[in-house]
Amino acid sequence: METPVRELVQHSRLELFGIILALSTGLVHLALGLSAVPDLLGIASVLAAVGFAVGVLCYVFDYRRQLILLLGVPFVASQIVLWYVLNQPASLADISPLAAVDKPIQVTLIVVLVLLYGRERERR
Repeated sequence: METPVRELVQHSRLELFGIILALSTGLVHLALGLSAVPDLLGIASVLAAVGFAVGVLCYVFDYRRQLILLLGVPFVASQIVLWYVLNQPASLADISPLAAVDKPIQVTLIVVLVLLYGRERERR
């Protein structure tokens, strides 16, 4: 029986990069959410953080991996769209430093999820 650490180490570099990206944006959502609870946006951010964590755990432990990758794309994309709709930045100056870091992470994560999904489809 393999340990969780050994399972994590056996992932490809692209998989590990995706895991790091998902955990990073999840931590951003958690930090933002906890600072805004009990506001509805704070609760939504915490729930998004939980979603990222559950997705990573399912992926790492090979639970319905292809489905996790497929659902991950609209999940991450919805985070970007919701942020834009709720914040409506008119210029770069309107974007917080945290969002300026988080949004490129999320876009990169979408690309990684698509690449990993393609790999999973080829394996099956």
